[in-house]
Amino acid sequence: MTRFSLSARQWSQISKSICLLCLCLLLVVSCSKSPQVTTTSGAVNASTGDGRISVGTTLNPRTLDPADAYELASLGLVYNMSDRLYTYEPGSTEVKPQLATALPKVSQDGLTYTISLRQGVVFHDGTPFDAKAMAFSLERFIKNGGKPSFLLADVVASAKATSEYELTVQLKKPFAAFPSLLAFPGVCPVSPKAYEIGAEKFKPNIFISTGPYKLARYGTDSLQFDVFDKYWGEKPANKGINLQILSSPANLYNSFRTGAVDVAYLSLEPDQIRSLEESAQKGAWQAISAQGSVVSYLVLNRNQKPLDKPEVRQAVAAMIDRPLMNERVLLGQASPLYSMVPKTLEVSLPLFKEKYGDGNLDKAKQLLTSVGFSKENPLKLQVWYPSTSPTRSLAAQLVKAYADKYMDGMLQFEINVVDSATFFKNISKSFYPTAFVDWYPDFLDADNYIQPFLSCDQGSDEKGCKQGGSQSQGSFYYNETMNKLIGNQRQEQNPEARKKIFADIQAQIVTDVPYVPLWQNKDYVFARKGVRGVQLNPNQILIYQAIKK
Repeated sequence: MTRFSLSARQWSQISKSICLLCLCLLLVVSCSKSPQVTTTSGAVNASTGDGRISVGTTLNPRTLDPADAYELASLGLVYNMSDRLYTYEPGSTEVKPQLATALPKVSQDGLTYTISLRQGVVFHDGTPFDAKAMAFSLERFIKNGGKPSFLLADVVASAKATSEYELTVQLKKPFAAFPSLLAFPGVCPVSPKAYEIGAEKFKPNIFISTGPYKLARYGTDSLQFDVFDKYWGEKPANKGINLQILSSPANLYNSFRTGAVDVAYLSLEPDQIRSLEESAQKGAWQAISAQGSVVSYLVLNRNQKPLDKPEVRQAVAAMIDRPLMNERVLLGQASPLYSMVPKTLEVSLPLFKEKYGDGNLDKAKQLLTSVGFSKENPLKLQVWYPSTSPTRSLAAQLVKAYADKYMDGMLQFEINVVDSATFFKNISKSFYPTAFVDWYPDFLDADNYIQPFLSCDQGSDEKGCKQGGSQSQGSFYYNETMNKLIGNQRQEQNPEARKKIFADIQAQIVTDVPYVPLWQNKDYVFARKGVRGVQLNPNQILIYQAIKK
Protein backbone atom coordinates (compact mmCIF):
# COMPACT_ATOMS: atom_id res chain seq x y z
CA MET A 1 0.00 0.00 0.00
CA THR A 2 1.29 3.42 -0.87
CA ARG A 3 1.48 5.49 2.28
CA PHE A 4 0.65 9.15 2.77
CA SER A 5 3.76 11.12 3.64
CA LEU A 6 4.89 14.72 3.53
CA SER A 7 7.93 14.60 1.27
CA ALA A 8 10.03 17.53 0.19
CA ARG A 9 8.48 17.19 -3.22
CA GLN A 10 5.58 19.01 -1.59
CA TRP A 11 7.82 21.95 -0.83
CA SER A 12 7.77 22.97 -4.47
CA GLN A 13 4.17 24.01 -3.85
CA ILE A 14 4.55 24.97 -0.17
CA SER A 15 6.94 27.76 -1.16
CA LYS A 16 4.17 29.83 -2.75
CA SER A 17 4.45 33.44 -1.66
CA ILE A 18 2.71 34.47 1.54
CA CYS A 19 2.35 37.90 0.02
CA LEU A 20 -0.49 36.49 -2.06
CA LEU A 21 -2.59 36.39 1.08
CA CYS A 22 -3.55 39.97 0.47
CA LEU A 23 -5.64 38.80 -2.45
CA CYS A 24 -8.09 37.27 -0.01
CA LEU A 25 -9.07 40.73 1.22
CA LEU A 26 -10.71 41.23 -2.16
CA LEU A 27 -12.51 37.91 -2.39
CA VAL A 28 -15.86 38.77 -0.85
CA VAL A 29 -16.30 41.92 -2.89
CA SER A 30 -14.84 40.62 -6.13
CA CYS A 31 -15.92 36.94 -6.30
CA SER A 32 -18.00 36.30 -9.33
CA LYS A 33 -19.55 33.19 -10.31
CA SER A 34 33.51 5.75 -5.92
CA PRO A 35 34.76 8.10 -8.62
CA GLN A 36 36.44 11.19 -7.26
CA VAL A 37 33.76 13.51 -5.99
CA THR A 38 34.61 16.83 -4.41
CA THR A 39 32.33 17.89 -1.55
CA THR A 40 32.67 21.60 -0.88
CA SER A 41 30.73 24.82 -0.64
CA GLY A 42 30.83 27.69 -3.05
CA ALA A 43 29.16 28.54 -6.30
CA VAL A 44 29.70 26.86 -9.64
CA ASN A 45 29.88 29.70 -12.14
CA ALA A 46 27.45 29.83 -15.02
CA SER A 47 28.93 28.53 -18.24
CA THR A 48 30.27 31.01 -20.77
CA GLY A 49 30.63 29.00 -23.96
CA ASP A 50 32.16 25.76 -22.73
CA GLY A 51 29.08 23.78 -23.69
CA ARG A 52 27.97 23.26 -20.10
CA ILE A 53 24.50 24.25 -18.92
CA SER A 54 23.92 26.13 -15.67
CA VAL A 55 20.66 25.29 -13.91
CA GLY A 56 19.31 27.29 -10.98
CA THR A 57 16.98 25.90 -8.32
CA THR A 58 16.01 26.38 -4.69
CA LEU A 59 15.66 22.63 -4.05
CA ASN A 60 18.50 21.28 -1.92
CA PRO A 61 18.94 17.49 -2.06
CA ARG A 62 18.92 15.66 1.27
CA THR A 63 20.65 12.61 -0.22
CA LEU A 64 21.79 11.13 -3.51
CA ASP A 65 21.34 7.54 -2.36
CA PRO A 66 18.53 6.17 -4.55
CA ALA A 67 17.45 3.75 -1.81
CA ASP A 68 16.64 6.69 0.47
CA ALA A 69 15.74 9.51 -1.94
CA TYR A 70 12.07 10.46 -1.66
CA GLU A 71 12.01 14.17 -2.41
CA LEU A 72 11.97 15.93 -5.75
CA ALA A 73 15.26 17.70 -4.95
CA SER A 74 16.98 14.31 -4.71
CA LEU A 75 14.94 12.30 -7.20
CA GLY A 76 15.50 14.78 -10.03
CA LEU A 77 19.27 14.36 -9.69
CA VAL A 78 19.06 10.59 -9.31
CA TYR A 79 16.92 10.47 -12.44
CA ASN A 80 19.40 12.42 -14.55
CA MET A 81 22.42 10.38 -13.43
CA SER A 82 20.82 6.96 -13.81
CA ASP A 83 18.78 4.62 -15.97
CA ARG A 84 15.89 2.45 -14.90
CA LEU A 85 14.45 -0.73 -16.30
CA TYR A 86 11.62 1.40 -17.67
CA THR A 87 11.17 5.10 -18.21
CA TYR A 88 8.78 7.61 -19.79
CA GLU A 89 8.91 9.43 -23.06
CA PRO A 90 9.21 13.16 -22.27
CA GLY A 91 5.71 14.54 -21.79
CA SER A 92 4.15 11.08 -21.71
CA THR A 93 2.99 8.72 -18.97
CA GLU A 94 3.44 5.60 -21.10
CA VAL A 95 6.35 3.43 -19.99
CA LYS A 96 8.99 2.24 -22.42
CA PRO A 97 12.01 -0.05 -21.93
CA GLN A 98 15.33 1.52 -20.99
CA LEU A 99 17.70 -0.98 -19.36
CA ALA A 100 15.11 -3.63 -20.14
CA THR A 101 14.91 -4.65 -23.78
CA ALA A 102 11.12 -5.11 -23.78
CA LEU A 103 8.10 -4.93 -21.52
CA PRO A 104 8.04 -7.77 -18.97
CA LYS A 105 6.67 -11.22 -19.65
CA VAL A 106 3.96 -11.74 -17.05
CA SER A 107 2.82 -15.12 -15.79
CA GLN A 108 -0.83 -16.17 -16.03
CA ASP A 109 -1.38 -15.52 -12.32
CA GLY A 110 0.18 -12.04 -12.56
CA LEU A 111 2.83 -12.84 -9.96
CA THR A 112 5.98 -13.50 -12.00
CA TYR A 113 7.65 -10.82 -14.14
CA THR A 114 10.48 -11.89 -16.42
CA ILE A 115 12.59 -9.03 -17.76
CA SER A 116 15.32 -9.26 -20.41
CA LEU A 117 18.15 -6.77 -19.85
CA ARG A 118 20.32 -4.69 -22.13
CA GLN A 119 23.89 -5.89 -22.66
CA GLY A 120 27.05 -3.77 -22.91
CA VAL A 121 26.12 -1.37 -20.10
CA VAL A 122 28.65 -0.36 -17.44
CA PHE A 123 28.44 1.58 -14.19
CA HIS A 124 30.28 4.86 -13.64
CA ASP A 125 33.03 2.92 -11.83
CA GLY A 126 33.47 0.50 -14.75
CA THR A 127 31.60 -2.42 -13.17
CA PRO A 128 29.53 -4.32 -15.75
CA PHE A 129 25.75 -4.13 -15.46
CA ASP A 130 23.90 -7.43 -15.50
CA ALA A 131 20.94 -9.20 -13.91
CA LYS A 132 22.84 -9.84 -10.66
CA ALA A 133 23.60 -6.13 -10.31
CA MET A 134 19.94 -5.27 -10.93
CA ALA A 135 18.74 -7.88 -8.43
CA PHE A 136 21.25 -6.52 -5.90
CA SER A 137 19.93 -2.99 -6.41
CA LEU A 138 16.30 -4.00 -5.93
CA GLU A 139 17.15 -6.01 -2.83
CA ARG A 140 19.11 -3.08 -1.43
CA PHE A 141 16.22 -0.69 -2.13
CA ILE A 142 13.95 -2.92 -0.02
CA LYS A 143 16.25 -4.08 2.77
CA ASN A 144 18.08 -0.82 3.54
CA GLY A 145 14.77 0.60 4.72
CA GLY A 146 14.97 4.05 3.17
CA LYS A 147 12.05 6.43 2.87
CA PRO A 148 10.70 4.93 -0.39
CA SER A 149 11.48 1.30 0.49
CA PHE A 150 7.79 0.47 1.00
CA LEU A 151 7.13 1.02 -2.70
CA LEU A 152 8.84 -2.28 -3.50
CA ALA A 153 8.64 -3.97 -0.10
CA ASP A 154 4.85 -4.00 -0.21
CA VAL A 155 4.67 -5.81 -3.54
CA VAL A 156 7.97 -7.64 -4.28
CA ALA A 157 8.61 -11.08 -2.81
CA SER A 158 11.97 -11.67 -4.53
CA ALA A 159 14.18 -10.49 -7.39
CA LYS A 160 16.67 -12.96 -8.86
CA ALA A 161 19.04 -13.24 -11.80
CA THR A 162 17.78 -16.25 -13.75
CA SER A 163 20.51 -15.79 -16.36
CA GLU A 164 23.26 -13.24 -16.98
CA TYR A 165 20.83 -10.81 -18.60
CA GLU A 166 17.46 -12.02 -17.36
CA LEU A 167 15.81 -10.76 -14.19
CA THR A 168 12.85 -12.57 -12.63
CA VAL A 169 10.75 -10.72 -10.07
CA GLN A 170 8.18 -12.55 -7.96
CA LEU A 171 5.37 -10.41 -6.54
CA LYS A 172 3.48 -10.93 -3.30
CA LYS A 173 0.21 -10.16 -5.07
CA PRO A 174 -0.82 -9.17 -8.59
CA PHE A 175 0.00 -5.58 -9.47
CA ALA A 176 -0.64 -4.52 -13.06
CA ALA A 177 1.07 -1.15 -12.52
CA PHE A 178 4.40 -2.81 -11.67
CA PRO A 179 6.24 -1.63 -14.84
CA SER A 180 5.25 1.96 -13.98
CA LEU A 181 6.57 1.45 -10.45
CA LEU A 182 9.88 0.26 -11.93
CA ALA A 183 10.14 3.69 -13.61
CA PHE A 184 10.35 5.39 -10.17
CA PRO A 185 13.71 7.27 -10.25
CA GLY A 186 15.09 5.55 -7.17
CA VAL A 187 14.52 2.06 -8.58
CA CYS A 188 17.72 2.32 -10.58
CA PRO A 189 20.77 0.04 -10.59
CA VAL A 190 23.73 0.95 -8.42
CA SER A 191 27.21 -0.54 -8.56
CA PRO A 192 27.53 -3.61 -6.29
CA LYS A 193 31.17 -2.62 -5.74
CA ALA A 194 30.28 0.80 -4.35
CA TYR A 195 27.17 0.06 -2.26
CA GLU A 196 26.13 -2.52 0.31
CA ILE A 197 22.94 -4.06 1.62
CA GLY A 198 21.99 -3.43 5.24
CA ALA A 199 19.56 -1.40 7.28
CA GLU A 200 20.40 2.31 7.08
CA LYS A 201 23.61 1.65 5.12
CA PHE A 202 23.23 4.67 2.88
CA LYS A 203 25.78 6.71 0.97
CA PRO A 204 24.21 10.15 0.57
CA ASN A 205 27.22 11.96 -0.94
CA ILE A 206 28.17 9.67 -3.82
CA PHE A 207 26.32 8.33 -6.84
CA ILE A 208 27.43 5.45 -9.05
CA SER A 209 24.91 4.17 -11.56
CA THR A 210 24.73 3.74 -15.34
CA GLY A 211 23.29 7.04 -16.55
CA PRO A 212 24.49 9.68 -19.01
CA TYR A 213 26.04 11.85 -16.28
CA LYS A 214 28.37 11.04 -13.41
CA LEU A 215 28.70 13.06 -10.24
CA ALA A 216 31.84 15.22 -10.35
CA ARG A 217 31.23 17.61 -7.48
CA TYR A 218 28.81 17.67 -4.56
CA GLY A 219 28.83 20.96 -2.67
CA THR A 220 26.51 22.49 -0.13
CA ASP A 221 25.15 24.99 -2.62
CA SER A 222 26.21 23.59 -5.98
CA LEU A 223 26.71 20.32 -7.82
CA GLN A 224 28.51 19.43 -11.01
CA PHE A 225 27.65 16.59 -13.38
CA ASP A 226 30.04 15.50 -16.11
CA VAL A 227 29.13 13.49 -19.17
CA PHE A 228 29.80 9.77 -18.70
CA ASP A 229 32.03 8.89 -21.65
CA LYS A 230 31.13 5.16 -21.53
CA TYR A 231 27.40 5.70 -21.54
CA TRP A 232 25.64 3.01 -23.58
CA GLY A 233 22.93 5.25 -25.03
CA GLU A 234 22.66 8.59 -26.75
CA LYS A 235 25.16 11.03 -25.30
CA PRO A 236 23.93 14.30 -23.76
CA ALA A 237 23.56 17.27 -26.08
CA ASN A 238 25.64 19.37 -23.65
CA LYS A 239 29.11 19.02 -22.09
CA GLY A 240 27.80 18.79 -18.53
CA ILE A 241 25.56 20.46 -15.96
CA ASN A 242 26.36 23.02 -13.28
CA LEU A 243 23.55 23.04 -10.70
CA GLN A 244 23.35 26.15 -8.56
CA ILE A 245 21.21 25.94 -5.40
CA LEU A 246 19.82 29.35 -4.48
CA SER A 247 18.61 30.19 -0.98
CA SER A 248 15.22 31.62 -1.96
CA PRO A 249 12.79 32.05 -4.86
CA ALA A 250 13.78 35.73 -4.98
CA ASN A 251 17.44 34.82 -5.49
CA LEU A 252 16.52 32.30 -8.17
CA TYR A 253 14.35 34.89 -9.90
CA ASN A 254 17.11 37.49 -9.86
CA SER A 255 19.82 35.02 -10.89
CA PHE A 256 17.86 34.09 -13.97
CA ARG A 257 16.93 37.65 -14.90
CA THR A 258 20.58 38.75 -14.67
CA GLY A 259 21.84 35.78 -16.72
CA ALA A 260 23.70 34.04 -13.90
CA VAL A 261 21.97 30.77 -14.81
CA ASP A 262 20.82 29.42 -18.17
CA VAL A 263 17.75 27.62 -16.83
CA ALA A 264 15.56 28.32 -13.77
CA TYR A 265 13.31 25.60 -12.37
CA LEU A 266 11.69 25.14 -8.97
CA SER A 267 10.71 26.93 -6.97
CA LEU A 268 9.46 30.29 -8.13
CA GLU A 269 6.49 32.08 -6.62
CA PRO A 270 3.30 32.63 -8.66
CA ASP A 271 3.87 36.35 -9.11
CA GLN A 272 7.47 35.71 -10.23
CA ILE A 273 6.28 33.13 -12.74
CA ARG A 274 3.73 35.59 -14.10
CA SER A 275 6.39 38.30 -14.42
CA LEU A 276 8.82 35.99 -16.23
CA GLU A 277 6.05 34.77 -18.54
CA GLU A 278 5.18 38.35 -19.49
CA SER A 279 8.81 39.09 -20.33
CA ALA A 280 9.06 35.85 -22.31
CA GLN A 281 6.12 36.95 -24.44
CA LYS A 282 8.17 40.04 -25.32
CA GLY A 283 11.12 37.88 -26.39
CA ALA A 284 13.38 38.36 -23.37
CA TRP A 285 13.72 34.60 -22.76
CA GLN A 286 11.77 31.37 -23.03
CA ALA A 287 8.92 30.15 -20.82
CA ILE A 288 8.18 26.44 -21.01
CA SER A 289 5.19 24.99 -19.21
CA ALA A 290 3.95 21.43 -18.93
CA GLN A 291 0.94 19.77 -17.39
CA GLY A 292 2.10 18.19 -14.16
CA SER A 293 0.68 15.26 -12.24
CA VAL A 294 0.41 16.76 -8.75
CA VAL A 295 -3.21 17.04 -7.64
CA SER A 296 -4.85 19.13 -4.92
CA TYR A 297 -8.11 18.12 -3.33
CA LEU A 298 -10.44 18.58 -0.37
CA VAL A 299 -10.75 15.66 2.05
CA LEU A 300 -14.22 15.06 3.49
CA ASN A 301 -14.20 12.95 6.66
CA ARG A 302 -17.25 10.69 6.63
CA ASN A 303 -16.68 9.79 10.30
CA GLN A 304 -17.54 13.31 11.42
CA LYS A 305 -21.17 14.35 11.40
CA PRO A 306 -22.85 15.65 9.32
CA LEU A 307 -20.34 14.57 6.67
CA ASP A 308 -21.57 11.02 7.19
CA LYS A 309 -24.47 12.05 4.94
CA PRO A 310 -23.56 11.74 1.23
CA GLU A 311 -25.86 14.67 0.41
CA VAL A 312 -23.68 16.96 2.54
CA ARG A 313 -20.51 15.84 0.77
CA GLN A 314 -22.22 16.24 -2.59
CA ALA A 315 -23.35 19.76 -1.66
CA VAL A 316 -19.73 20.77 -0.94
CA ALA A 317 -18.70 19.33 -4.32
CA ALA A 318 -21.44 21.29 -6.10
CA MET A 319 -20.50 24.59 -4.44
CA ILE A 320 -16.79 24.53 -5.37
CA ASP A 321 -15.86 26.89 -8.24
CA ARG A 322 -12.61 25.60 -9.69
CA PRO A 323 -12.08 28.17 -12.47
CA LEU A 324 -12.43 30.95 -9.90
CA MET A 325 -10.00 29.17 -7.60
CA ASN A 326 -7.51 28.78 -10.44
CA GLU A 327 -7.79 32.48 -11.30
CA ARG A 328 -7.70 33.96 -7.80
CA VAL A 329 -5.52 31.52 -5.86
CA LEU A 330 -3.22 30.07 -8.52
CA LEU A 331 -3.02 33.03 -10.94
CA GLY A 332 -4.03 30.69 -13.76
CA GLN A 333 -0.99 28.47 -13.15
CA ALA A 334 -2.95 25.22 -12.77
CA SER A 335 -5.84 23.36 -14.40
CA PRO A 336 -9.25 22.72 -12.84
CA LEU A 337 -9.48 19.05 -11.91
CA TYR A 338 -12.68 16.98 -12.11
CA SER A 339 -11.38 13.55 -11.15
CA MET A 340 -8.96 12.24 -8.55
CA VAL A 341 -7.06 10.83 -11.55
CA PRO A 342 -5.20 13.67 -13.32
CA LYS A 343 -5.71 14.53 -16.96
CA THR A 344 -2.19 13.39 -17.79
CA LEU A 345 -3.51 9.81 -17.59
CA GLU A 346 -5.86 8.78 -20.38
CA VAL A 347 -8.23 6.92 -18.04
CA SER A 348 -9.18 10.21 -16.32
CA LEU A 349 -12.86 11.14 -16.68
CA PRO A 350 -14.22 14.61 -15.75
CA LEU A 351 -17.22 13.19 -13.91
CA PHE A 352 -17.29 15.85 -11.18
CA LYS A 353 -17.82 18.47 -13.90
CA GLU A 354 -20.59 16.45 -15.50
CA LYS A 355 -22.45 15.82 -12.24
CA TYR A 356 -21.79 18.97 -10.20
CA GLY A 357 -20.29 21.61 -12.47
CA ASP A 358 -18.63 24.63 -10.85
CA GLY A 359 -20.29 26.94 -8.37
CA ASN A 360 -23.61 25.09 -8.77
CA LEU A 361 -25.24 26.96 -5.93
CA ASP A 362 -28.80 25.85 -6.59
CA LYS A 363 -27.80 22.19 -6.51
CA ALA A 364 -25.77 22.71 -3.34
CA LYS A 365 -28.73 24.40 -1.61
CA GLN A 366 -31.16 21.70 -2.75
CA LEU A 367 -28.92 18.95 -1.41
CA LEU A 368 -28.53 20.69 1.95
CA THR A 369 -32.25 21.35 2.19
CA SER A 370 -32.97 17.67 1.54
CA VAL A 371 -31.13 16.71 4.75
CA GLY A 372 -32.58 19.45 6.97
CA PHE A 373 -30.20 22.38 6.64
CA SER A 374 -31.43 25.92 6.08
CA LYS A 375 -30.59 29.56 6.70
CA GLU A 376 -31.94 29.12 10.23
CA ASN A 377 -30.17 25.78 10.68
CA PRO A 378 -26.90 26.21 8.77
CA LEU A 379 -24.27 23.57 8.05
CA LYS A 380 -21.07 24.59 9.81
CA LEU A 381 -17.83 22.92 8.71
CA GLN A 382 -14.27 23.31 9.93
CA VAL A 383 -11.68 23.35 7.16
CA TRP A 384 -8.02 22.75 8.00
CA TYR A 385 -4.70 23.19 6.21
CA PRO A 386 -0.99 23.12 7.15
CA SER A 387 0.58 26.44 8.08
CA THR A 388 3.44 26.07 5.58
CA SER A 389 1.11 26.24 2.58
CA PRO A 390 0.07 29.76 1.58
CA THR A 391 -1.64 28.32 -1.51
CA ARG A 392 -3.96 26.15 0.55
CA SER A 393 -4.53 29.06 2.92
CA LEU A 394 -5.75 31.11 -0.03
CA ALA A 395 -7.91 28.24 -1.24
CA ALA A 396 -9.54 27.86 2.17
CA GLN A 397 -10.24 31.58 2.45
CA LEU A 398 -11.69 31.66 -1.05
CA VAL A 399 -14.06 28.78 -0.28
CA LYS A 400 -15.19 30.50 2.92
CA ALA A 401 -15.70 33.86 1.22
CA TYR A 402 -17.59 32.25 -1.65
CA ALA A 403 -19.93 30.35 0.69
CA ASP A 404 -20.49 33.45 2.84
CA LYS A 405 -21.49 35.48 -0.19
CA TYR A 406 -23.55 33.02 -2.20
CA MET A 407 -24.93 30.27 0.03
CA ASP A 408 -27.47 32.45 1.89
CA GLY A 409 -26.02 31.44 5.24
CA MET A 410 -26.82 27.74 4.69
CA LEU A 411 -23.16 26.69 4.55
CA GLN A 412 -20.53 28.29 6.75
CA PHE A 413 -16.84 27.40 6.88
CA GLU A 414 -14.54 27.96 9.84
CA ILE A 415 -10.87 28.13 8.81
CA ASN A 416 -8.26 26.46 11.02
CA VAL A 417 -4.50 26.20 10.55
CA VAL A 418 -1.94 23.98 12.24
CA ASP A 419 1.77 23.32 11.78
CA SER A 420 2.60 20.81 9.06
CA ALA A 421 4.02 18.09 11.30
CA THR A 422 0.88 18.08 13.43
CA PHE A 423 -1.40 18.28 10.38
CA PHE A 424 0.02 15.21 8.67
CA LYS A 425 0.31 13.31 11.95
CA ASN A 426 -3.33 13.89 12.87
CA ILE A 427 -5.11 13.63 9.54
CA SER A 428 -5.23 9.83 9.87
CA LYS A 429 -6.69 10.13 13.39
CA SER A 430 -9.99 11.70 12.29
CA PHE A 431 -9.11 15.11 13.78
CA TYR A 432 -10.24 17.13 10.78
CA PRO A 433 -13.75 17.27 9.23
CA THR A 434 -12.36 18.73 6.00
CA ALA A 435 -8.82 19.51 4.89
CA PHE A 436 -6.93 20.85 1.88
CA VAL A 437 -4.19 18.43 0.78
CA ASP A 438 -1.79 17.92 -2.14
CA TRP A 439 -0.77 14.55 -3.58
CA TYR A 440 2.57 13.93 -5.27
CA PRO A 441 2.51 10.61 -7.11
CA ASP A 442 5.16 7.97 -6.65
CA PHE A 443 4.59 6.56 -10.13
CA LEU A 444 2.46 7.60 -13.08
CA ASP A 445 -0.38 5.12 -13.11
CA ALA A 446 -4.00 5.69 -12.13
CA ASP A 447 -3.58 3.14 -9.34
CA ASN A 448 -1.41 5.63 -7.45
CA TYR A 449 -4.32 8.09 -7.35
CA ILE A 450 -6.89 5.45 -6.41
CA GLN A 451 -5.53 2.78 -4.08
CA PRO A 452 -3.87 5.16 -1.55
CA PHE A 453 -7.13 7.15 -1.24
CA LEU A 454 -9.92 4.60 -1.44
CA SER A 455 -8.68 1.19 -0.31
CA CYS A 456 -9.57 -0.09 3.14
CA ASP A 457 -8.10 -3.23 4.68
CA GLN A 458 -10.31 -3.14 7.79
CA GLY A 459 -13.60 -1.33 8.16
CA SER A 460 -17.37 -1.39 7.89
CA ASP A 461 -20.22 0.62 6.40
CA GLU A 462 -21.20 1.72 9.89
CA LYS A 463 -17.82 2.80 11.28
CA GLY A 464 -15.88 3.58 8.12
CA CYS A 465 -12.26 2.62 7.52
CA LYS A 466 -10.20 1.60 10.53
CA GLN A 467 -7.06 0.69 8.62
CA GLY A 468 -6.10 1.35 5.02
CA GLY A 469 -5.51 3.99 2.41
CA SER A 470 -8.61 6.08 3.06
CA GLN A 471 -7.92 6.10 6.80
CA SER A 472 -4.36 7.35 6.22
CA GLN A 473 -5.69 10.10 3.95
CA GLY A 474 -8.31 11.28 6.43
CA SER A 475 -11.58 10.45 4.62
CA PHE A 476 -12.19 7.10 6.38
CA TYR A 477 -14.09 6.00 3.31
CA TYR A 478 -15.30 2.40 3.25
CA ASN A 479 -17.00 0.67 0.34
CA GLU A 480 -16.64 -3.06 -0.25
CA THR A 481 -17.50 -2.64 -3.93
CA MET A 482 -14.64 -0.15 -4.22
CA ASN A 483 -12.23 -2.59 -2.55
CA LYS A 484 -13.16 -5.22 -5.13
CA LEU A 485 -12.76 -2.78 -8.02
CA ILE A 486 -9.31 -1.78 -6.79
CA GLY A 487 -8.30 -5.43 -6.52
CA ASN A 488 -9.66 -6.12 -10.00
CA GLN A 489 -7.72 -3.31 -11.70
CA ARG A 490 -4.53 -4.40 -9.95
CA GLN A 491 -4.90 -7.89 -11.39
CA GLU A 492 -6.11 -6.92 -14.87
CA GLN A 493 -3.36 -7.03 -17.50
CA ASN A 494 -5.58 -6.01 -20.43
CA PRO A 495 -5.33 -2.18 -20.78
CA GLU A 496 -8.85 -1.74 -22.17
CA ALA A 497 -10.45 -3.91 -19.50
CA ARG A 498 -8.46 -2.06 -16.83
CA LYS A 499 -9.61 1.27 -18.28
CA LYS A 500 -13.24 0.17 -17.86
CA ILE A 501 -12.60 -0.68 -14.20
CA PHE A 502 -11.09 2.78 -13.63
CA ALA A 503 -14.24 4.28 -15.19
CA ASP A 504 -16.37 2.36 -12.69
CA ILE A 505 -14.14 3.51 -9.83
CA GLN A 506 -14.42 7.17 -10.83
CA ALA A 507 -18.20 6.86 -11.17
CA GLN A 508 -18.36 5.52 -7.61
CA ILE A 509 -16.19 8.38 -6.32
CA VAL A 510 -18.42 11.03 -7.87
CA THR A 511 -21.43 9.51 -6.07
CA ASP A 512 -19.81 8.87 -2.69
CA VAL A 513 -17.58 12.01 -2.68
CA PRO A 514 -14.93 11.10 -0.10
CA TYR A 515 -12.76 13.76 -1.77
CA VAL A 516 -13.40 16.76 -3.99
CA PRO A 517 -10.70 17.18 -6.67
CA LEU A 518 -9.70 20.84 -7.07
CA TRP A 519 -6.74 21.48 -9.36
CA GLN A 520 -3.86 19.85 -11.18
CA ASN A 521 -0.56 21.69 -11.17
CA LYS A 522 1.34 23.09 -14.12
CA ASP A 523 5.11 23.14 -14.03
CA TYR A 524 7.10 26.11 -15.33
CA VAL A 525 10.73 26.30 -16.39
CA PHE A 526 12.48 29.34 -17.85
CA ALA A 527 15.46 29.29 -20.22
CA ARG A 528 17.70 31.94 -21.73
CA LYS A 529 17.41 32.71 -25.44
CA GLY A 530 19.48 30.25 -27.45
CA VAL A 531 18.99 27.41 -24.97
CA ARG A 532 17.20 24.50 -26.63
CA GLY A 533 15.87 21.07 -25.73
CA VAL A 534 14.33 22.03 -22.38
CA GLN A 535 11.87 19.28 -21.44
CA LEU A 536 9.84 18.35 -18.37
CA ASN A 537 8.47 14.97 -17.44
CA PRO A 538 4.95 14.74 -15.98
CA ASN A 539 6.63 13.74 -12.68
CA GLN A 540 8.08 17.30 -12.43
CA ILE A 541 11.62 16.29 -13.38
CA LEU A 542 13.70 18.54 -15.64
CA ILE A 543 15.53 16.39 -18.19
CA TYR A 544 19.15 17.53 -18.48
CA GLN A 545 20.25 15.29 -21.33
CA ALA A 546 18.62 17.17 -24.22
CA ILE A 547 19.47 20.72 -23.14
CA LYS A 548 21.98 22.56 -25.33
CA LYS A 549 22.91 26.05 -26.43
